[in-house]
Amino acid sequence: MKIYSLSFFLFVNFIITAQDKQPYQIYNAKGNKTTYKKMLKTAADADVVLFGEQHDNALIHWLELEFAKDMAAQKPVAFGAEMIEADNQQALTGYLLGQVDQKGLDTLARLWPNYKTDYKPLVEFAKAKKYIFVATNVPRHYASLVYKNGFSALDTLPDAEKKFMAPLPVAYDAELPGYKAMLQMSGMHGGENLPKAQALKDATMGYFISKYSKPGTTFIHYNGSYHSDYHEGINWYLKKYKNDVSIVTIATVSQKEVDTLQDEYLNKADFIIVVDEDMTTTY
Repeated sequence: MKIYSLSFFLFVNFIITAQDKQPYQIYNAKGNKTTYKKMLKTAADADVVLFGEQHDNALIHWLELEFAKDMAAQKPVAFGAEMIEADNQQALTGYLLGQVDQKGLDTLARLWPNYKTDYKPLVEFAKAKKYIFVATNVPRHYASLVYKNGFSALDTLPDAEKKFMAPLPVAYDAELPGYKAMLQMSGMHGGENLPKAQALKDATMGYFISKYSKPGTTFIHYNGSYHSDYHEGINWYLKKYKNDVSIVTIATVSQKEVDTLQDEYLNKADFIIVVDEDMTTTY
């Protein structure tokens, strides 16, 4: 009778566990399950957090906001994002200070189509708490210029425009795995200038993060995961501008099942958030 009772208990427990579906699971770099609490604690000790997202993932955008709130409850924070370009900083700052209304920001800044649902909550939180929010990305037409003509095309720009990007000349390592993979995935379309355009974005984001980060404050930066995966991209440039900076990286991936981390994602970041691939997208 005791054996039957134990077997029945295990069976019921299995059924309950199987029905307890989770939309995401966090892993460390080695692929071991960890917790949001552990991720938060580790991040709070860093100078910079590079929060790599999938731009259309509804759950991650919710988690980004919760992460911002929970970090701010522990220590001073500052924010920055790929999704707003450096030449829109004046408009963004005006909005944060109440000098520009939402209509004005919509008019003056090149906001992403999903800004209202996905990034506005972060900006509104920063505005309410009076935190800085930095527009870190290079204006897209300069990245396009590099894609068409290489880094040398930037030398022809007037100084007034160069302030919206990383200092020239931009350091570049074509052998970095991420840039090599980009070329391979594109079928070599665009040639060697394709990863250079990406590098200009990474360098500019790294530069503005280094410029606005300060001791005692954790700078939380939101970017596409590919900009900081495997500690390359922004991470690589940030360490060039501030070599003693401590950085925690977060990556986002989608899988059919979230119970184990696929081998291909090992070491992608300090923390890897696996989201169920059926999660609702925002566009």
